[in-house]
Amino acid sequence: MCLLSSKNCTLCYYFYMIKIEEIQKRLREAIEYGTLSQKEIAEKLGINPSTVSKYMRQDKFPSIDTFANLCQILDVSADEILGLK
Repeated sequence: MCLLSSKNCTLCYYFYMIKIEEIQKRLREAIEYGTLSQKEIAEKLGINPSTVSKYMRQDKFPSIDTFANLCQILDVSADEILGLK
């Protein structure tokens, strides 16, 4: 619904869309300010440390299962990273 009328509006829809860049930024911050090093995160996830580095540079986004496990490892809500909270 549009904020100004009872119809659906492309402008309002775009305003409330979640953008991948914002999600990547929050994920990067969670990794950066967390208690684990990138190497420790990679070991816990069973991935290469360079992959975690790509998450930090926002060159790559984890698969959905890796994302869920990453949120658990970082002790952060997926809703928070996704901008739903």
